[in-house]
Amino acid sequence: MMKKTGKDYIVFPLDVPSMKEAQSLVSVLGPHVGMFKIGLELFICEGPSVVKMIRDLSAAGIFLDLKLHDISATVFRAMARVADLAVDLVTVHTCSSKKMLEMAVQGGQGNVGVLGVTLLTDNDEETLAYGGFSDQFSADPMKLVMLRAQLAHDAGCRGVVCSGREAADIKARFGTEFLAVTPGIRPAWSLTPKDDQKRITTPAQAIARGSDLLVIGRPIRDAQDPAAAARKVIHEIESALENKPSV
Repeated sequence: MMKKTGKDYIVFPLDVPSMKEAQSLVSVLGPHVGMFKIGLELFICEGPSVVKMIRDLSAAGIFLDLKLHDISATVFRAMARVADLAVDLVTVHTCSSKKMLEMAVQGGQGNVGVLGVTLLTDNDEETLAYGGFSDQFSADPMKLVMLRAQLAHDAGCRGVVCSGREAADIKARFGTEFLAVTPGIRPAWSLTPKDDQKRITTPAQAIARGSDLLVIGRPIRDAQDPAAAARKVIHEIESALENKPSV
């Protein structure tokens, strides 16, 4: 297996509403990121054609972030259609049943890696308490994340989406092959007090804790020079990799 470079860790979310805007970002950032993430907004607007566009313009991987959550049979059929697109990763929610997750994996036919979304990064203790979770989970969201990660692991998922704060425990319990994909990444130079993400980490913190892929959007997208910002993030990641103790 080839050693990962800093670029390989970066997942850039195409959080734009049109093919034109997505195409512009892919053209600029294709050489500087390891994977592009297609979210609901863009997929609803453009559909599978955006997958083809990325494949035509870039060698980067493709991550379809649909966060599927429905009855098991419906998720199975939806995943069969996702498998036809030959993307690398797709998300499903873990707040349903083990059967639903198993059916998602089966529907993917081994052609796409299924990632279980444990707890959205704009959720915190107050959110969980308001949502009716018991004190056991609302006072310590980590317990809920680990419970849902266990569900995803047991169902055969490729990994989970989790905060960088939880990545170390997930890797320790489920092993190095179980992916920890981390959104809510903010380089130290981009942190702001009004960020809407609650459970954020820097690239260095996430790498140190074992994250395999880092979803980094706004700090790159909103920069005056997105390619330069991506290169700056790559440097930060590679510095973290150099300082990470070998296992």
